[in-house]
Amino acid sequence: MAEIQDPIGFELFKNSLFSIADEMALTICRTTYSGVLRDNMDFSTAFADADGKLVAQGLTLPGHLGSIPTALDVVVERFGDDTHPGDVFILNDPFDGGMHLPDIFIFQPIFAGGERIAYAATICHHADVGGRVPGSNASDSTEIYQEGLRIPPLKFFDRGRANDAIWAFVERNVRIPIQVFGDLRAQLAACKIAERQFLELVDAYGIETTRTYMQEVINYAERLTRAAVAELPDGEFTFEDWIDDDGIELDKPIRLACRVEKTGDRMLVDWTGTSDQVRGAINNTLSFTKAASYTAIRSVLPQGIPNNEGVFRVIDVTAPAGTIANGVLPAACAARGLTGFRMVDCAFGALAMMLPDRVCAASDGGNTCITIGGYDAERQPFICVDFTAGTWGGRPWADGLQGNSNMFANMASQSAEVMEAEQPVQILAYELMQDRAGPGKFRGGAPYRRDIQLEEAEAVLQIRSDRRKIRPYGLYGGGAGRPPPQAAHPPPPPPAPAAKDTPPLGAVRRAAGPTVRERAQPASQRAGARVQGHHHDVPRGRDSTRMGRRRRMGRSAGARPGARAPRRAQRVRVREVGPRRLRGGHRHREVDGRRGRHRSASLEPSLGSGGPAPAGRVDRRSTGRGGRLESFGRSLPFR
Repeated sequence: MAEIQDPIGFELFKNSLFSIADEMALTICRTTYSGVLRDNMDFSTAFADADGKLVAQGLTLPGHLGSIPTALDVVVERFGDDTHPGDVFILNDPFDGGMHLPDIFIFQPIFAGGERIAYAATICHHADVGGRVPGSNASDSTEIYQEGLRIPPLKFFDRGRANDAIWAFVERNVRIPIQVFGDLRAQLAACKIAERQFLELVDAYGIETTRTYMQEVINYAERLTRAAVAELPDGEFTFEDWIDDDGIELDKPIRLACRVEKTGDRMLVDWTGTSDQVRGAINNTLSFTKAASYTAIRSVLPQGIPNNEGVFRVIDVTAPAGTIANGVLPAACAARGLTGFRMVDCAFGALAMMLPDRVCAASDGGNTCITIGGYDAERQPFICVDFTAGTWGGRPWADGLQGNSNMFANMASQSAEVMEAEQPVQILAYELMQDRAGPGKFRGGAPYRRDIQLEEAEAVLQIRSDRRKIRPYGLYGGGAGRPPPQAAHPPPPPPAPAAKDTPPLGAVRRAAGPTVRERAQPASQRAGARVQGHHHDVPRGRDSTRMGRRRRMGRSAGARPGARAPRRAQRVRVREVGPRRLRGGHRHREVDGRRGRHRSASLEPSLGSGGPAPAGRVDRRSTGRGGRLESFGRSLPFR
């Protein structure tokens, strides 16, 4: 590698390249159709060299940090020299470079002087890619074939010409093709912006200097990472955590085992000992497990290190195939985000023994994914996807952040006003909650609550959440937070007529209807509800003589002539909350790298009602930091 003769010119080039990746992100945010991209910002952008090695990532999601290189490696290997100006590649198959089906990758090679010199890369979470449940994000699917369209690496555009077959196939297999096509075009626009701006850099620096500088950006990140890792204490640090269950085999905890080994200027994150892959849709791909591991390690290193291939060269990640950390066909993985969030916390548990002054207590278990989908009175589909930003555990120097997304996601909550304007829902409450954060000198962040009322006659509610039974661990005597109440309620029935009244001619008497089941124990029980174990059965009635009011896009409208009267709007109250009282939470081990001594502490998680467990001593400090929590749910039909 040629030595850099102009460090000032290199610094200007490096920051220009990073700015292109950020401009790609802004392009998607400004041109996309779906709230999950525009408001939640569940997307990432990046720039890679001609061989597909990541050079720059936009200020987007750490969760995509390890996925873009894996997906791009598959494209480069599959197509090789069959890559031409005007080509664009698409894929989403988790077992062929992807992560889960809603995340669609778009890659565009960039040519100068007849040679491929770079790739523009985007990944977006699409609101629907087909499958058995609206939103394609069901946590209770049991195999990949139920989850939606699997797109292998294909040419979306071939030498500038669109592959009409792919566009037609996507259109026929998703519920909301207008939004999906709009989001795909936003990704294409971001790649075009990147191509135009990068070619301006090539014109300014020349092809050879551009290649040299791109490789130097990677080498620069590697040097900084190795120098930072070398200053950390050597040793082996292990931690164990548990996911409540997979949503299929209830009350069967799922083990996460993380071993962090640091030697010299290298680190190893090993997930051997993690549970076998499960039937529920929370299995990780290896690329997502790598992203979780990179995120945890990167968060304890100094700021200013570029997130690219140079960082990955220093950190090795292993996970046995066939485990929840590295699923194989036909593993379902639509809700794999839950496992990724929990893996970050598990890795933090190991790092807390290495660096107690740099690591936060356990977070909320990851953002809660809420999907409400169905058809309105005119049989037009709607899908509302919201990833609720939660809270962080207590930090070594301050209370945990609140109303802030999990570090692994770096997302935002959707605006209540925008949700009400674009979807058939009404937000009845959106507020921080008191007295739920894990106590300690630095408490966990306060969770927030959001009450959602459905304004259509029927829908399917899907909730992905966790940390109901196995509370987030605290550090150094901090307590666990309280579990979140999540409940689905029907609207209150109208008052019954007096006994002496005679029903009018043609009236239909109310009869007991189907029930709505929510696995989460409700915070309070409504009159007439039956509680059976962990299920809240709410009998619902039906009144076909009442015309349900349809509220869509902020306006009211009656049913069209001759249409069946819609049923009463169902009130869906979803409470997203967080922190519990923190306790030291799981088995772990610490090795003092200097003297080679071994210390251990057993902090057994409680699977019961959530009373505080005895605090294990992990450090001499008596102060604690609290964490927070959420719960896991399944698809709930509302009829």
